[in-house]
Amino acid sequence: MTSQVPDRYGPQPRRITRQVDIDSVRVGGGAPVVVQSMTNTDTADVVGTARQIGELWRAGSELVRVTVNTPAAAAAVPKIVERLAMMGIKVPIIGDFHYNGHQLLAKEPACAEALAKYRINPGNVGFGKKKDIQFAQLIEFALRYGKPVRIGANWGSLDEALATALMDENAQRAEPWDAARVMREALVRSALDSALRAVELGLPAERIILSAKVSGVQELIAVYRDLASRSDFALHLGLTEAGIGSKGIVASSAALAVLLQEGIGDTIRISLTPEPGSPRTQEVVVAQELLQTLGLRAFTPMITACPGCGRTTSEFFQHLAKVVQDHVREKMPEWKISRPGAETMTVAVMGCVVNGPGESRHANIGISLPGTGEAPSAPVFEDGQKTVTLRGEGIAEEFVALVDAYVDRHYRGGAPI
Repeated sequence: MTSQVPDRYGPQPRRITRQVDIDSVRVGGGAPVVVQSMTNTDTADVVGTARQIGELWRAGSELVRVTVNTPAAAAAVPKIVERLAMMGIKVPIIGDFHYNGHQLLAKEPACAEALAKYRINPGNVGFGKKKDIQFAQLIEFALRYGKPVRIGANWGSLDEALATALMDENAQRAEPWDAARVMREALVRSALDSALRAVELGLPAERIILSAKVSGVQELIAVYRDLASRSDFALHLGLTEAGIGSKGIVASSAALAVLLQEGIGDTIRISLTPEPGSPRTQEVVVAQELLQTLGLRAFTPMITACPGCGRTTSEFFQHLAKVVQDHVREKMPEWKISRPGAETMTVAVMGCVVNGPGESRHANIGISLPGTGEAPSAPVFEDGQKTVTLRGEGIAEEFVALVDAYVDRHYRGGAPI
């Protein structure tokens, strides 16, 4: 039996969701998928938190979430927003509330006003009889200050009362579900029931984003497919506690790529555990690269690079690929303003004659370096045509200069010339 391959190419049409406006950022409603991140500083540290938000913003984060867990953190939020404005940084700041959000917003109305969005976890907004009251208080603040809300369920802090009720219901079924399905239903119900309650309290559906995060790839895909089929709320995607290094990157990409390919998801975060010494901005770069490799957005020129083999005993092609990638990322903030459209450019850095000329011709600009035993020359191709051959010790500097010259000639006013 042969598998049936769909007669289409590229992502499926985006799921139609309600549009949520978060200051100047549009989420859902057909808007491009938005990249967001979260600080790991003590929010009470105004200078340190503002500095990290600036780093995340410069890396490309379009929304930044901060922890608001203490009176000091809540009091710091308006100061952080003010400091960011002085730095020329305008990025919506999201307040992440657990357990005591209703108290913090009541005591610090300036925090409630300064935040662009509130994140509420229905699993720990309150317990017992206090849950409904404290959830309603948070929604009241959102109404008073005109703020959107993300209702974010998480399987690490699932609503125990709801989970217990669903397990009791399941026990009465003629064919009970397995435990994993009950857990998924509890997550989806937690998010949906809370959203509907928020609407009953007066919060417009156009100011609600939902998420239901787990740390397992297949579980996340199943949960979001279900959530997408049962509502038209905008959805925030993320594999919670994804992990460190390649594991976190691979797991997040595996889960989110499937959903994004199916048209599910309006905003994403890659929840990486930073490796010691690694910048917090790595999660932003991974999110951007995921969206760009799927063809959903363009952030920076894409580098096609040779992986290396026995024909490429020299490490120079590896060095050149890194030089070029670092260079275009460094130049992109400038190009975004002066050379819009440069982010769609493709650059090839290849290591030998086997695939080098072909890949270089497919790119906007590419170089085919000499492999082992090949003549010590490196042809450069622009838009499929060979333009020059580089030789000697200055190939890296000369090729980077050619890339800059290509951008200057071809990208003006947002489209290739």
